[in-house]
Amino acid sequence: MDLVANILIGVIIAATPLVFAAIGELVVEKSGVLNLGVEGMMIIGAIAAFATTIETGSILGGIVAAIICGALMALLFAFLTQTLLANQVATGLALTLFGLGLAALIGQGYSGKSAPPFPKLHIPGLSDLPVVGPLLFGHDFLVYLSFALGIGVAWFLNRTRAGLIVRAIGENHDAAHAIGYPVVLIRYATIMFGGACAAVGGAYLSIVQTPLWVENMTAGRGWIALALVVFATWLPGRLYLGAYLFGGITIVQLHSQALGLKVEPQLLAMLPYLATIVVLVIISADRTRARLNAPASLGQTFFASH
Repeated sequence: MDLVANILIGVIIAATPLVFAAIGELVVEKSGVLNLGVEGMMIIGAIAAFATTIETGSILGGIVAAIICGALMALLFAFLTQTLLANQVATGLALTLFGLGLAALIGQGYSGKSAPPFPKLHIPGLSDLPVVGPLLFGHDFLVYLSFALGIGVAWFLNRTRAGLIVRAIGENHDAAHAIGYPVVLIRYATIMFGGACAAVGGAYLSIVQTPLWVENMTAGRGWIALALVVFATWLPGRLYLGAYLFGGITIVQLHSQALGLKVEPQLLAMLPYLATIVVLVIISADRTRARLNAPASLGQTFFASH
């Protein structure tokens, strides 16, 4: 039973950074923008959180620093794509390369250092329950924030006027502009929100999941987050299913020996990425559903008529 509980806890920890990054990208894409720079914003968030935590001793300060740096990275992307009208795909790829290089440069002085332990929730009586206690009442606050964020985003997009405006812009930015909505300004806001969320996902990696700095520690999680948005067909509820599925695949490779799996470790390390490819192939086979849920203006450049 302890092994099962440890595996489930590991799945939650592995899925949380994916949830943050994917939820942020979902909002960005709902506004009609495709940002392939998620990986770059995650790694910048990881080094910003780790460096700030080491230098100040404040974990909260590290998270705030990650949010600010992620939002600034996203602001750069927004300026290039929404104001200068640069190609979104090329700019996102450049942002990822820039983020990886900058994080490697900044992180040179932090290799080998460890972040302080991240505090976890402990409710006397409840947290001490066998299996259920650690699973429900023994996580850090970012895990609970990831669930609250998903609920909040689903409510925002479906139940608020502002959320409906974001969706309207994603469906037809020209029509939204014609009736007076500030398309570029709203897209700036959603892009910066997505950058902040991706950076929190990166911060979770460096100060919670693996509390030390390792170059390129995101290891493609930003790309998996992008795939999760498509896998979820732009629906927040399905996104959690995908994130925890990928989290489970990641944990299998870590517990393979305890589970009695005699598989080459290199093959197990490939599993999350192989699963990403398989999922995308399956989704591509059902293009009708993807078209019904995908924002119609996704990736298209907006030219204001006046």
